[in-house]
Amino acid sequence: MPEKLNGQRIALFESRLANEISEIVRRSGGVPVCAPAVRERRRPAGEDVSALLDEAAREAAPVFVFSTGVGTTALFDEARALGRLPDLRSAIDRGTTVCRGPKPVAALHREGIVAKAKAQAPYTTAELVAALSQVDLSGRLVVLVHYGERNDELVEALSARGARLREMMLYQWELPEDTSPLVRIVEELLQGGFAAAAFTSQIQARHLFEIAGRMGCKERLLAALRSGMVIAAVGPTCAHALEELGLTPQVVPENPKMGPMLAELCDRLAGGKAAP
Repeated sequence: MPEKLNGQRIALFESRLANEISEIVRRSGGVPVCAPAVRERRRPAGEDVSALLDEAAREAAPVFVFSTGVGTTALFDEARALGRLPDLRSAIDRGTTVCRGPKPVAALHREGIVAKAKAQAPYTTAELVAALSQVDLSGRLVVLVHYGERNDELVEALSARGARLREMMLYQWELPEDTSPLVRIVEELLQGGFAAAAFTSQIQARHLFEIAGRMGCKERLLAALRSGMVIAAVGPTCAHALEELGLTPQVVPENPKMGPMLAELCDRLAGGKAAP
């Protein structure tokens, strides 16, 4: 990616890929300021996974719905820790696997398993429901591996089709243990020191405003982000969360990934297109 940003400061909120996203901004000539906004905390799940595997062993063809790579990896880790990895593999081999996006597909691939159905881009709940429309769910055990919070819309859609639903919440999204970097970036955003703010997940946006609320400056933050700063969202789910908070992102790539989002953001900033 050629240098286009000429020292413009970009606010980032990524946790797991903080180094990678910051390096992309640097290679583009920008100055990344990253305040991780999310901590992914594993939940104790041995008993739940053991019960799931007992139930799946009695099922001829269970359906596994993987919403997230982190959750997929956690399920295999729990089964491995229980000494029941063969039971999980057997259940998956007998049944059907449906993945929301490339991350759970990659997590299954690392276990030597190929997903049988995949949601299409941009990988929202709507696309996952569409992928599941080709699968008979009535009366079948459907194992739903959630991301860091419960997806009520997906639960309702699966239940409406007669699925015998078992939900697995193997990790949850929380604020970082140290929120001082988020406090500092809120203070800097209020001062208008950034050309853009880029969000790679919906929970980043919600946590940023949660911190601003604790600081008593939520409305001031909203006004600052609306005042000439370019707002980027990695995809439509993230964009919708920002809109619910009162922000309309100017950059939402068709390919909902970090690289395309930053490329589009850099093009916009290089062209001098300020936020409306």
